[in-house]
Amino acid sequence: MTDEFLDEELSQMYDESAKPPKVLDATAFHTPIKSLKVRKPVMVSPDHSVAAAIELMQEKKLGCVAVTENEKLVGIFTERDVLMKIAGKLDPATLKVRDVMTLRPEAFQPEDSIAFILNAMHVGGYRHVPVVDDQGRPLAVASIKDIVSFILDHFAEDVLNLPPEPMRKTEQREGA
Repeated sequence: MTDEFLDEELSQMYDESAKPPKVLDATAFHTPIKSLKVRKPVMVSPDHSVAAAIELMQEKKLGCVAVTENEKLVGIFTERDVLMKIAGKLDPATLKVRDVMTLRPEAFQPEDSIAFILNAMHVGGYRHVPVVDDQGRPLAVASIKDIVSFILDHFAEDVLNLPPEPMRKTEQREGA
């Protein structure tokens, strides 16, 4: 009985070592943006009040809204705009989105590679980037969370098999 157990154990170890190691290489980042699991954009006009835009972002649990005119992307209004341009300085009830949005944000198309988004996020410090069609109409907003999810999809087993209790933990979620 012991020999059978050892044979089975050795066989299992051999099978595991025969599997190629998981690698997240450069080719994975050539995947088109349309392969990401992204949300459809929530859109507002430049004349929308900042207070209403913030309320919409809170209600939908979003980090940004796309700003459109005639169905075309003209800007993006993000949580960072709220924090850096408005909080403690200006009254959101009296402001229009056009006054504080990021004008003409860098946008991508569905066929562009994920590498382009990663580069833009890194170089520009963005957490959200719009994805538009050929006419400049917003199709989606890719977030840093979407990129992390893409990377974790390559290592799902490694992440999902972590122990249930980390060594260090916080009592509440960031921003909660």
